[in-house]
Amino acid sequence: LRDLIILGTGVHAVEMAEMVARVNAVRPTWNFRGHVASRQCQPGDQLNGHPVLGTVEAVDRYPDAVLVPDNGFPRELLTFPRERWISLIDPSAVVLGSARVGIGCVIYPHCFVGYQAVIGDFNFILSGAIINHDDVLEDRVIVTSGVSMAGYVHVETGCYLGQSCTLRQKVRIGANSMVGMGAVVIRDVPPNTVVVGNPARKLKDRDAG
Repeated sequence: LRDLIILGTGVHAVEMAEMVARVNAVRPTWNFRGHVASRQCQPGDQLNGHPVLGTVEAVDRYPDAVLVPDNGFPRELLTFPRERWISLIDPSAVVLGSARVGIGCVIYPHCFVGYQAVIGDFNFILSGAIINHDDVLEDRVIVTSGVSMAGYVHVETGCYLGQSCTLRQKVRIGANSMVGMGAVVIRDVPPNTVVVGNPARKLKDRDAG
């Protein structure tokens, strides 16, 4: 078993720890050492029964441990070498063999990742999302529960796809844009844009920060 540390102490980090247990129930894979906090914590702190090892400096005590972050862990702290990152995929998710998944990703239960789909680095994909054939997600994309993407969709870096939104085939979502809950996107979305509604329309600009 390889030592594994989850970077984060929020509710998603709790759920990720349970996903680790689900993976191990299918095939023993990870020796889960605990969580790392992004801010100061107290010695002996626990999260749902698992130890909080300290702040990011605590990773140095586990040089052989691999890492996976929750969606809220600060980007500026994700500086460890590429070979230390793994992706955590729930056993109930379906990821086709032709699909590619980068480092530091989390794929929740009952997701589907289709033929030749490409998922970049540090993407966080919540339950029931459908990422169809030939879709491309660049880096640091958050895909919330129930999102449905038709084929050949391209989502650029830093986007947020709201719960149960739908993306028509071949649309492109520009970098750092946000698609609102339940929106139906039928045309390309420019970078740094918030869209809502059916069909989706621009609501406002999204702060690039």
